[in-house]
Amino acid sequence: MTPAEKILWQELRGNKLGVHFRRQQIIAGFIVDFYCHEAGLIIEVDGDIHDLQKEEDVRREKVLQEMGLQIVRFRNEEVTKSLSAVLEKISELARAA
Repeated sequence: MTPAEKILWQELRGNKLGVHFRRQQIIAGFIVDFYCHEAGLIIEVDGDIHDLQKEEDVRREKVLQEMGLQIVRFRNEEVTKSLSAVLEKISELARAA
């Protein structure tokens, strides 16, 4: 896990937001950063590498969305600098599902 993923995992693990998340979950052959089955929610934390693989990310998101899953992406900087806002957004999405 990247440093930003480690920070976020500390806040997601142990049902701290009221829902269960798994990390590094394999779905349809893709490894997603964090997954909440109950909410059908995938959380991805993107670093600079994602700037170079936008087409692959779009293809991957299409497959996952066709399965009825919702994907939300945060940049590493968002997690490290605005963690409370990131957690609030994740919590809103998980409750809305």
